[in-house]
Order: sequence, then structure tokens, then C-alpha cells
Amino acid sequence: MQLHNKKILLGISGGIAAYKTPDLVRKLTAEGAIVKVVVTASAKEFVSPLSLQAVSGEQVHDSLLDPAAEAAMGHIELAKWADILLIAPATANIMAKLATGLADDLLTTLCLATSAPIVVAPAMNQQMWKATATVHNRSVLAARGVEFVGPASGAQACGDTGYGRMSEPEEIVQYLKNSAPGPALPDLSGKTILITAGPTQEALDPVRYLSNHSSGKMGYALAQVAAQANAKVILVSGPTNLGVAPGITKIPVTSAAQMLSEVMQQVQQCDIFIATAAVADYRPATVADNKIKKKDDELTLTFVKNPDILKQVANLPTPPFTVGFAAESQNVEHYARSKLNLKKLDMIAANNIATAGLGFNSDHNALHVIWRDGEHHLPPQPKVQLAAELLSLVATQFNKKTSN
Repeated sequence: MQLHNKKILLGISGGIAAYKTPDLVRKLTAEGAIVKVVVTASAKEFVSPLSLQAVSGEQVHDSLLDPAAEAAMGHIELAKWADILLIAPATANIMAKLATGLADDLLTTLCLATSAPIVVAPAMNQQMWKATATVHNRSVLAARGVEFVGPASGAQACGDTGYGRMSEPEEIVQYLKNSAPGPALPDLSGKTILITAGPTQEALDPVRYLSNHSSGKMGYALAQVAAQANAKVILVSGPTNLGVAPGITKIPVTSAAQMLSEVMQQVQQCDIFIATAAVADYRPATVADNKIKKKDDELTLTFVKNPDILKQVANLPTPPFTVGFAAESQNVEHYARSKLNLKKLDMIAANNIATAGLGFNSDHNALHVIWRDGEHHLPPQPKVQLAAELLSLVATQFNKKTSN
């Protein structure tokens, strides 16, 4: 997205990273953006409103009721003005307020009053970022469509090292430039979409299990976008820390066998099945009743194949439109096309997990989407936007198949 003439409302909360915001404003305006700044009371302890006014060329706002604004309702004027609401730095406190819908100052009120996309750049101590409450709050915000840029990992002002540093201004600007609106969503009214997401966990004993690095973010993004496209969405999810948007039916599972059972119960009523879950290929032949004790230098375990959920769905007598995923580290297109043909899928979305910054546990991904008589490359982008583009391809091919 070109930032030229984009109206960016920058909210600054009270973190030490606020000292970076004059540089952030300067870089945004250098891209042609029009930037207005809102500061919280605590933010003014870290950065001068005068310096922000100097680099933005605009009045800095800090009062919920602005006597200079029309009808003293400055928060409504600003909320309607913005094309993007960017909060940088976003402290743990401001994230908690947004997650609970508090509106006790100008910035939090704007977040409720605006229809513009909200992007947050978290900044906090590494332990605060990992805290259970913060993990919950960010999953709630993500489920509502709030986008996150960062945080980065590194040395922090308190002396700790870890995730929690605010992304650098140039990284935030680049994120906004890459966040181009996706295609118009198809109208999926009257359609039921069944999606699997996340990893599965296969128990070894009462303490340990076999799993993988899947975060579930791609499947949850698809569920969110499908709901926005007016579909009835059923999400069968392995263990994740993610929340779901209102209107989505989430069915939590743990193992591949449980996921298969739930999918087969739901699949008869669905029109489209999208399998993003990273299902464990194997499970232990037996699960120990008690914790396996450390005795010998080597431990030998026997594994058996898990059921192939995707293949079973695609080979039903009257299957839904079936979309698979192929996460590969080499020969990506070859393996994806083989999977498409062997499992009799309608479509497959392949990604290279060896590409740094994309795929597992990332907020971004890129996909090579293949169907029997076509293909399309979706470039690296946030997973929510990627989900919108993928769902548009799915809807097009689904309509072609069902109209024949």
C-alpha cells in the first residue's frame, strides 16, 4: 500500500520506546502520509508533544473533550478522520484496556469510535509480554482483527533480554506499506465452511506428547475471514493460545484421532473443507500408563500411522470442496502437486517452511495455490490478508465446480 495521502492517527502510550516516535512520524511523513498524534498522560513523560508537533506539522491531541473541536467532540472527529489507527508503543496496559473495551482517555475512546484498521506495535518487558494475561489479551485483539507488528527480541531498557522491544520505525513503516487491502471478500451466505487448525498432540505417557510448531494462526485467520464473508464457520482446533471471533463455532481437540472424529461428525453439513491443521503423521503404538523413567542411554519407541483426515474427507462418496495445505522444506511444488493428485483434492496451498520469517509461528506467510487446471502465487503478507486472498480463490473454484 502506498502511504501517500494516507491519514494515519498515531497513538502513543507510556513506554520508554516512546522516544522513537518522532523518528516514526518523520519516516511516515517522508512516505507522504498525513500523521496526527494522540498521546496518553504517561506518554508525555517520555516524549515531548512539542517535538511531535514539530515533525508532524499537526496539533498533538491529549484531551478527550477538546474545547477547540466541533461540539467539543474531538474524539469523534479524529476517529472518522483516520484511515489507519497505529498505536506505537503499545504497552501491556493499553492492550489490556483495548481487550476489555475500556475507554477512559482519548486514545482508548478512539479505538472504540473508529472504523479504521487498528495496528499495534507492542513494547514492554519480556516477562510482561509472556504473562498469561497479556497472551490472552493479544489473542482477544487478534480475533477482533487488530494487527500486530512486532515485538522484536533483544536487549531491553530494564536490562532483560527477550521479546518485548518495539519494532524499529522503519519496520513499522514497511509493515504498513505491505498491508495492502486484500480482494473484496466473496459472499458466502448460506455456505458452511469446516476448517481444521493448529497442531495435534499425541501422548507418550501422562507427562509427554509428540507435537509440532504449528501456531494455528493461518487456520484462525481463515475462520475469521470466512465469518466476515457471511459463511457459517466450524473450526476444529488443536491446542493453541488463540481466540476466535464471534459467530465461529470452535471445537477443541487434542489428538489426531479426536480431530478425525469431530471432522467426520461435522463434514456432512459443510460445503467447503479447509485443512490447515498440522496433524501428526504418527502416534505412539502404546501410551504408557505412568511416566516413562530415565533408565538407559537410549529409548526405543514404536510409532504407528495416524489417520489421514484430509484424504478421508476428499474420498467421501459426496465430498465437500476440499482444500489441503502442504508445508514443505524442499521440492515444495512437486510434493504439493503429488498430494493434490494422490488425495484427490480440489485445491492445495503450499508454503516453504524453510523461508525465514514465514510460516510456523509467524504472522506472515506466502502460498503457492494449485488446483487441477490452474495455479496462483500469493506473495508474503499478513496471514489475515493472505486468508482473504486464498478464500477468494477457493470461492471462485468452488462456484465453478458446483455450477458444472
